[in-house]
Amino acid sequence: MRRIFTLLIPVVFASFAKAQTNPAVVHFGKIDNADLEMTKCDFEPDANAEVLFNKADIYYDATFNIEGEYHKRIKIFNDNGKDQANIRIEFYGGNRLEYITDVQAETINLVNGKPEITKVDKKLIYTQAIDKVRSVIVFSMPNVKPGSVIEYKYKFGTQSFSNFPSWDFQEKIPTRYSELDTSIPDILYFRENRRIWQPYFKSEHHSDARSIGSGSEAVMYNEERQSRVLVNIPSLHDEPYMRSYADNLLSLHFTLTSVKSTYGFFKSYSDTWAKVGGIIADDEDFGGQLKRKLNGEEAIINKAKALKTDEEKIAFVFNTVKNIMKWDGVDRWYTTDGTYRAWEKKTGNSAEVNIILYHLLKQSGVKAYPMIVSTRDNGRVVRYNTSLSQFNRAVVYVPVDTVKEYILDATNKYNLYNETPDELLNSEGLYIDKATNQYDMVFIKREDPVKQLTIINADILPDSKIAGTANIVSYSYHKINNTRRYKTDGEKKYIDFIRDNDNNLKINSLKMENIEVDTLPLTQNVSFNLDLNGSDGNYIYFNPNLFSTMRINPFLSENRATDIDFGYLTKYEVIGRYKLPAGFKIDALPKSNVMTMQDKSISFKRMVAEDDGYIQIRYIIEHKEAHYDKESYNELRQFYKLMHDMLNEQVVLKKG
Repeated sequence: MRRIFTLLIPVVFASFAKAQTNPAVVHFGKIDNADLEMTKCDFEPDANAEVLFNKADIYYDATFNIEGEYHKRIKIFNDNGKDQANIRIEFYGGNRLEYITDVQAETINLVNGKPEITKVDKKLIYTQAIDKVRSVIVFSMPNVKPGSVIEYKYKFGTQSFSNFPSWDFQEKIPTRYSELDTSIPDILYFRENRRIWQPYFKSEHHSDARSIGSGSEAVMYNEERQSRVLVNIPSLHDEPYMRSYADNLLSLHFTLTSVKSTYGFFKSYSDTWAKVGGIIADDEDFGGQLKRKLNGEEAIINKAKALKTDEEKIAFVFNTVKNIMKWDGVDRWYTTDGTYRAWEKKTGNSAEVNIILYHLLKQSGVKAYPMIVSTRDNGRVVRYNTSLSQFNRAVVYVPVDTVKEYILDATNKYNLYNETPDELLNSEGLYIDKATNQYDMVFIKREDPVKQLTIINADILPDSKIAGTANIVSYSYHKINNTRRYKTDGEKKYIDFIRDNDNNLKINSLKMENIEVDTLPLTQNVSFNLDLNGSDGNYIYFNPNLFSTMRINPFLSENRATDIDFGYLTKYEVIGRYKLPAGFKIDALPKSNVMTMQDKSISFKRMVAEDDGYIQIRYIIEHKEAHYDKESYNELRQFYKLMHDMLNEQVVLKKG
């Protein structure tokens, strides 16, 4: 089945002329010496490379197919920018829904004051199948060195008039000039999803009357031509707690919602999620796999049916599939080899693994539904953009009752059946109930904060050391992440992680409890010694913020280009009880304090007391919101600076 659906209407139009606009004129193979001589990006001097020119001209041809002409030119400034010369052009090549032709590429260097062109041999331009739906064209530019300019162009085509390509104005390197020209007959109504925060350098719209036929049979329509240009676009880099590259990219996306016929009425296409759900329910690579029998499934189903509660059945089937199946690392909402073959191989993509999970749960008597979702890296699903291209994974949705639901994903060996994977949170999922023709969107979130509690009992010794124990209790995603790190890295590296690479902190023993019990938090029992550097015979200095995971401030940068998304609500608590050494008294002690963001979304509490030869210090950090827009960054950054100043404030003891 075609992933981007080809839509059929009567062919009543003879032709659509390609839009002619007047952008900045850049001819392939013709370049100014100034671009070859430039040594840095004017508006981002530290960049390793820069997109000098990037343009797409997309229009409808005489047979109502979409065509596009693409041209891109990149300047390489240094060796670190040379990876831009490895080109990948991905497209939906299955069933030739999309196709790429007329690829031309060349490298331009300045030699003795003149441009020297090295063309890419067309024999070295390869088309590879990613799977049965997606393909990629790959090639490497020759003779690339610091100072080179590389450029390539190609033609794009698709047989579906609904499959209008999206456009990214922004990249991981800065862009000097980016232009999208579109030409769309006014009988087609596209909804635009705009992720544009930078003002257009140019935005022009022209409407040209067109007609087909003659006399009384003439049909009138308008061709809507638009040209959009952005200039001096900064690069987009990964930032701490950035949701995803896709969510923050300056881009335009198009979704066909309706078509007006020549007789004046409209036909609606995929403008409701119910329609989208009905389509994929009938898709052989999704709905067609839901009831497919698996070899030897009876043993699993019979054992599940013998369990008393649905909770037990869900836990058993989930852990069985999670342990039997290996995820191949490929995310798709549709199957590639099918569930039967994936089960035989014990390996499959995310749809194959989780549709197998759905099938076994359903056969075991559990009320479950297949669901398609988007992972955090793939980007947040926009509800009003009814496009399947937003989704990249299939999972299982289990509505337990009116207040509790499970979203199961068996691709990750460390996922828990009773915790929605954090990479799916704060986005939408579309669940499929083919039996009742019900297809609804569900917003995926976690209402309760994820907790981590650290309890420290220690003695401060006269020789400037601390000896004690720490009990770290990790719930939910903290448990999942710590378990994954412990099992993947091994105990030695994990110990380095929990001591935060502090060479003065020695871990004498580590005991992990409840690591295999899904319903209980992970408890880590740690015995430790800490050397207190900077102390001398008369003074002892120490920072009681130990084992908190809050020692490093992630928001040091003065500026922020992307929104902040913590993913979920959190509550960190550290309780420390320290016995004073004989012969020492308190010289300086941090004061109890409470600090709250203006909107009450983050709070920090520090409670300090001295009690009969002991110092007791308690930190509580609560996040009551998960998302902050980039305009709030200055306030958030200032709060984090003050909070970390207090977290790093020391206790000072004096001899005497």
